Amino acid sequence: MAKGERKRALRGRAGRMKGGRGSGGTTPGNVRLWGRHPVEAALKNPLRVHRKLWATRDGIASLDGDLPEDFPIEYADPSDLGRLVAKDAPHQGLVLESEALDGAFLDEVATGDPARPVVILDQVTDPHNVGAILRSAAAFGAACIITQDRHAPPESGVIAKSASGALETVPWVRVVNLARALDELAEIGYWRIGMTGEAEETLAQAMPTGALAIVMGAEGEGMRHNISAHCDAHARLPISSSIESLNVSNAAAIALYAAATRTAE
Repeated sequence: MAKGERKRALRGRAGRMKGGRGSGGTTPGNVRLWGRHPVEAALKNPLRVHRKLWATRDGIASLDGDLPEDFPIEYADPSDLGRLVAKDAPHQGLVLESEALDGAFLDEVATGDPARPVVILDQVTDPHNVGAILRSAAAFGAACIITQDRHAPPESGVIAKSASGALETVPWVRVVNLARALDELAEIGYWRIGMTGEAEETLAQAMPTGALAIVMGAEGEGMRHNISAHCDAHARLPISSSIESLNVSNAAAIALYAAATRTAE
């Protein structure tokens, strides 16, 4: 099978969702982003289609770079902006409405580069955790994050704020079948490590020298049995016995740091 034909075949198996991130298979809807870092990153993202920016004059002044003259801006008081977003959301004088981003295809971003691990999230539904993991993925050069469409939060201002700009830079692959996506990663050459506190090996002992896929389970529930069965190895973080476990976003950050340290040596 030719390379191009193989890629098209792979695309049809795990099944990327159509439409935007979290669109549920329909035409992408609009999302509202708030805060200086998320709004600034979105404005600099050429893939974003913007609808309107509500802002205070101080908020506009805080942005890095000038907006086009015809950019739709409506100046407002901080109290008015507060009514456009979630209660007590730290908007910092900036609220941007844009179309949701389109998701990425797995074969477009998972290239088998050992220096760029992928992060798979199995039913991690807290938007703060997903946003924080996106931020760590950006910090440590991950190729993408992968989630299952039905068990992951939609793109939102909460995720964007927690990601602090990384929502615009880290590809997010949403698939219908997470187990099939793991099979595809194995075919590309990834070694799939499931993170669990019950594992005998530490992450440092289990990590390969080649391409790495880090699989994180939901907080409390952990990985589902079917997802765990699709991992090549299981590993734990060597944390003190005085604490039961780490938050999934903290664990992901440590795992990504360990992977970056490994590839740097």
